[in-house]
Amino acid sequence: MEISVIIPTRNAEIYIENLLEKLTNQSRKVKEIIIIDTASSDNTRSICEKYDIVKFMPINNGEFDHGGTRNRAAREATGDILVFMTQDAYPENEFFIEELTKDLGKNDIVASYGRQKPREDANEIEKFARKFNYGDTNIIKSKEDIDRLGVKTFFFTNVCSAFLTKEFWEVDGFPEKTIMNEDMIIASKLIFSDKKVLYAANASVVHSHNYTYMQQFKRNFDVGVVFTDSKEYFHGIKSESEGVKFVKSAIKHLMANNKYLLIPHLIVDSGFRFIGYKLGQIYYKMPIGIVKKMSMHSFYFDNK
Repeated sequence: MEISVIIPTRNAEIYIENLLEKLTNQSRKVKEIIIIDTASSDNTRSICEKYDIVKFMPINNGEFDHGGTRNRAAREATGDILVFMTQDAYPENEFFIEELTKDLGKNDIVASYGRQKPREDANEIEKFARKFNYGDTNIIKSKEDIDRLGVKTFFFTNVCSAFLTKEFWEVDGFPEKTIMNEDMIIASKLIFSDKKVLYAANASVVHSHNYTYMQQFKRNFDVGVVFTDSKEYFHGIKSESEGVKFVKSAIKHLMANNKYLLIPHLIVDSGFRFIGYKLGQIYYKMPIGIVKKMSMHSFYFDNK
């Protein structure tokens, strides 16, 4: 089966050449790389145009939508498999595409996502978060796992994901006009249509963020908005328990590694996440101007 890679970009010149070099040197070759770019003002386009395999699709400011933009690029793709990435992640090795896609089509597996490993400059809590969310063992998730895994059943990431094209469109692709988490929503749609999703532990990319407290607040505010505006996809399953589990595990990790001084930072960081999430769930009760200041993706509210 042929593979199309899709990457949304905006001012990606510090990342894109490294990413394209690694994608064009994979053990399993890709047919095309579609860059859908939102009005970059740097050298993103000129870098991309050096690669014959790249199709560059410019879009205007104000047109970007997490799900809709990816769907727009997917409609131009010709591969039997769609691989989605973000501009700030790159394959750890040449086997990334092979490992991400090799089990698609087997035993009702129609989508997969890979492992994220932290950058060298990642802080201690971010490094732990990557290990907490991305283990070293493959996981196949289906509807039968909901009672056991809860919201983790739908955990999925477009930082590095793959879909069988036919099944992707059978559920109408990504949801459009959602603030974020379009990846978890499509995972839910596939799982509730009796398909399976794979966590491919050997398909590794390097990707992490050292978010400030306020960035954590804004990001988790938007997660709260998702669980309000798109709650029908999660069938009443709560996500708070995963946050508690993370904090408890992180404290144990810091204590085991004699990093006690980071525990206050963890608690404050977690507090910003929790408060952001809870406020996001009730955003519709607040003035739109305040809501936009609390959001990482304020453009979502322009037509609210």
